[in-house]
Amino acid sequence: MLERMVVLGAGGDLMARYLLPALGRLLQLERLPPGFSVLGISQEPASDEAFRERMAEQLARHAPDLHAPVRQDLVARLTYRQADVTDAGQVARALPGVNEPLLVYLALPPAVYAGSINALCDAGLAAGSRLVIEKPFGWDLASARDLNRLIAERLGEAAVFRIDHFLGMQTVQNILGLRFANRIFESLWNAVHVERVEIVWDETLTLEGRAGYYDAAGALLDMIQNHLLQLLCLVAMEPPQTLSERDLRDRKVDVLRAVRRLGPEEVDRQTRRARYGAGRIGERRVPAYTGEPGVDPQRGTETFAEVMLFVGNWRWAGVPFILRSGKALERDRREIAVHFRPVPHLAFEEEAAYPNILRLNLEPERLALAFNITGPGERFDLRETVLESPLNTTAPDAYSRLLLDALQGDSTLAIRGDEAEEAWQIIEPITRAWKAGHASIDEYPAGSRGPTIPLRGVAPG
Repeated sequence: MLERMVVLGAGGDLMARYLLPALGRLLQLERLPPGFSVLGISQEPASDEAFRERMAEQLARHAPDLHAPVRQDLVARLTYRQADVTDAGQVARALPGVNEPLLVYLALPPAVYAGSINALCDAGLAAGSRLVIEKPFGWDLASARDLNRLIAERLGEAAVFRIDHFLGMQTVQNILGLRFANRIFESLWNAVHVERVEIVWDETLTLEGRAGYYDAAGALLDMIQNHLLQLLCLVAMEPPQTLSERDLRDRKVDVLRAVRRLGPEEVDRQTRRARYGAGRIGERRVPAYTGEPGVDPQRGTETFAEVMLFVGNWRWAGVPFILRSGKALERDRREIAVHFRPVPHLAFEEEAAYPNILRLNLEPERLALAFNITGPGERFDLRETVLESPLNTTAPDAYSRLLLDALQGDSTLAIRGDEAEEAWQIIEPITRAWKAGHASIDEYPAGSRGPTIPLRGVAPG
């Protein structure tokens, strides 16, 4: 396991809100080596002491579950250097005498990934070092390919961990256990029995001060291009021979290659986009998205995106996979919902059976199965019942799991280069069509269920 971590862009929100709490939880669980240390590098001037004080405040704010001695221990392991992370000379001076392998985390905007990778390599990054890159991996197919070429030339694929924190969620990993360790589910996991699959990340949250990033990305690139496509892979993949890095990632790439690309007319039929207008969420008044600070109304950025995709293989022929994400909605709904087909003949007179739906709730992490029984009352009356169970959500959390994997060199849950490119090949035809005016942008009031017109042939969720 690597014993030293360097965070480029350590002055940003990612370090304070996610990385430091994740490291604290690993420390509390005694999963880090005794000599583990973290060097933060960023452009802002600060001393070690000032950096530690600020990180201590952020830990208290974002990780109140950590014991006070653990927070103090972690903060004591921090040091800081000021440097332009795209300047090899400055990076080399920030790493004096560091000859052992490092885990380097790019907590940076994607526009400077290439510059920082070149600077690290030119500064003499030690052999055996590993690099962690978080989404978005590029901003289109061409930039993803360029970044992959650079990584191959300067570091090699094995040294890079493209992470998506959704893959670290326990519920997401439970998809594999549910499918591949239970005959009762896997035997039904195909087009014969499944009518449609919905992968949804709806939230009541609004922009929350993220205009700098979000207004340039929108819901499609922020959520569907990466997080929700990753969930699609796990739901739709063929059973892997083993859960090894090679076998699991090969089967995920198979799914992405099988997803049918959308032409402009299909984009009109199979996608929709919208952004929230003024409204009320609970007791809170919400301004229109175009009135949020930092938003450029001329960009036409969507805060709601929905895409219907089809996986063109034997298992899933004709089954729609509906990927949706929206902000400022009526309620939080973060789940994978597998809708099973109705029985071919219903013997109950003048009755309609309730649909059988298997729901994997991502937040909170729960499993629920809805099915029909004959309940009290008139003889043979159908009633719906739901079996529910919380899923194991013990520590470590998603970021902690993925950081631990990177420190140990286990890339099973990391995204391979060809996988990243395949995801862009699915999404880029949609972004091109949207820019050309297909699937014109709609508006929905904040606090509503979203746009009122559903995708063709799909009932509102």
